[in-house]
Amino acid sequence: MAKSKQTLLLSLLLTVLELVSLPAPSCQDVNFEVWLRNQPTDPGKDVGCVKTDVALSSAETNKVTNSIDPTTELRPEDGSYKTISEAIANIPDGSTKRYVLYLKAGAVFREKLFLSRSKPFVTIRSSDPNNPAVIVWNDTATTPGKDGKPLGVDNSSTVTIESDYFIAYSVVFKNDAPLPKLGENKGEAPALRVLGTKAIFYNCTIDGGQGALYDQSGLHYFKSSVIKGTIDFIFGSAKSFYEDCSIVSVNKEITTLPMAPLQQQQRDKTIKAAPGESGFSFKTCTFKGDGQNIYLGRVGTPFVFSYSQIDKELMAIISDGGRVQLAERIGSTYYADFKSYGPGLAKMLTKDLTYAEAKPFLGVHYISGQTWILSIPPEHLDAPAP
Repeated sequence: MAKSKQTLLLSLLLTVLELVSLPAPSCQDVNFEVWLRNQPTDPGKDVGCVKTDVALSSAETNKVTNSIDPTTELRPEDGSYKTISEAIANIPDGSTKRYVLYLKAGAVFREKLFLSRSKPFVTIRSSDPNNPAVIVWNDTATTPGKDGKPLGVDNSSTVTIESDYFIAYSVVFKNDAPLPKLGENKGEAPALRVLGTKAIFYNCTIDGGQGALYDQSGLHYFKSSVIKGTIDFIFGSAKSFYEDCSIVSVNKEITTLPMAPLQQQQRDKTIKAAPGESGFSFKTCTFKGDGQNIYLGRVGTPFVFSYSQIDKELMAIISDGGRVQLAERIGSTYYADFKSYGPGLAKMLTKDLTYAEAKPFLGVHYISGQTWILSIPPEHLDAPAP
């Protein structure tokens, strides 16, 4: 009997040691098929009651409103500012309240904004959704910084959102750097870079050049928005759900791209991400624009389309230090589709999904949105401007 107990204890100890030695979920190289199978199902149906984010719920019950008008007198004590930068600077670090910044309708704010991780729960919205305010700057990745070195893609965006729980409503994010001519390499000209998590963009326009939207990391929801750029204009490693959006290529100059070396394509073909933590899902979106093709979708970044209209062929690319090259069409696709349509789709190499395969990508549950998207649009966005 004692020997049996010893054997059992030894077996349990070995099992525990084996489990402890297993690597924790982290960045891995996985292929497209594995990535598709590794998505969560709809928790609203499969798990039961879903708990709302407690920190977010608390912030929504404690709101502070500011108005930003370039023509007004600066009165911080009354929540009135001339620039968005001034308003952001006056938000306390570590705030647990929702700060709502109302931008003067139709105003153009020529500012470069950075919202740090220390300032969560910020909303930037136009006071009149039908007359959106514009935030614009003109840096590119090759623009010299204060140290004389190129800014690079991480530092050239008009607006950078590092904070969590950010919301934008009816705002134009724009990079108006001149579009490069054929043969020029000015690098990315991003209008928006998002690396905070649980961010929402309603009825917004993101308008830039190459790399217009740097969807870098985190969980993001883009709803009823327009995204415009030249090539590679939606990229990054975020896990984002795009719904009812218009994706527009404004590329008129570049009609073809050089083919990437085969060795580089082999190096970049796997998806480098923790399981289920990256990829873009587009539902009921439209893809259109100038030129014969739309150069959008990096090899190694999964794109899933559902019920979307694709007017022009999307062609996957490889980006190396801002230099964009074409990926081999056969064997390097990271496009999957469920019930989309259009002349462009007919030319694309895609994986057709069954409903069961597509189900994880068809709603906000793809980004765990049932816990942090409280309403569409959020209730405080319906309130009149102060």
